Amino acid sequence: MPEGDAVWRTARNLHRALSGRVLTRTDFRVPAIATTDLSGATVTETVSRGKHLLTRIDAAEVDGRAWTLHTHLKMEGSWRIYDRGQRWSKPGHRARVVLDVAERTAVGFQLGVVELVLREHEHQVVGHLGPDLLGSDWDEQEAVRRLTSDPDRPLGEALLDQRNLAGIGTIYRTELCFLTGYDPRSPVGVVADPLRMVRLAHQLLTQNRLLPQIATTGDKRRGKSLWVYGKPGERCLRCGSPIAYAELGDEGRKRAAYWCPSCQPPR
Repeated sequence: MPEGDAVWRTARNLHRALSGRVLTRTDFRVPAIATTDLSGATVTETVSRGKHLLTRIDAAEVDGRAWTLHTHLKMEGSWRIYDRGQRWSKPGHRARVVLDVAERTAVGFQLGVVELVLREHEHQVVGHLGPDLLGSDWDEQEAVRRLTSDPDRPLGEALLDQRNLAGIGTIYRTELCFLTGYDPRSPVGVVADPLRMVRLAHQLLTQNRLLPQIATTGDKRRGKSLWVYGKPGERCLRCGSPIAYAELGDEGRKRAAYWCPSCQPPR
């Protein structure tokens, strides 16, 4: 699943392509809103909220309402921007949303969530999220409070919980635990300085939001950009110990975890 920085870039691309432009055609290929037509409405902006995308549409000229198109990429979803008439890079049957403006077409492929909500009801779809690591309203103190609210919870699970911090995925979870020296299976309560961890998470996403791929080591070369993520059995770049792997989480919601047993001893 894309991390928060990748979703932020997607929001930026949609915003640049659509905002301030009138929709000439809308095609929502999901049953609940398949008959909805917002042609003639104006896209005002697209923003990210954690891993969620909110495309705000002023339909005053259509039905007198302000709408928000809420989408989530989940594991396989993506948005692509094309010049009008340009051939799509993916099969049409995978498209879930098509938005046309004068010169461009935005296509959402295999989106995990597609729904239209009235603007005043946005909180119903993203109100549960914790502070957004890349949001204008980022609040590190509130993030610390939420992260540490259950000191017995495994750290790796707490970091992935979007109700604590919005935007962290398995890659940042893995690298953040390595950089702070904590085994992801250890309880949150053992973290000596949670504010430092939260600030580091904010720094990592902020620094990577403009890069094509995540880099946490300072080295952007392939195979060198990450400390331990995706490297089970390989040697730790710092100490040379074999990197461990396990799946953490409840049954049905397990996610891959990697760590160095030497650099991240259990506590």
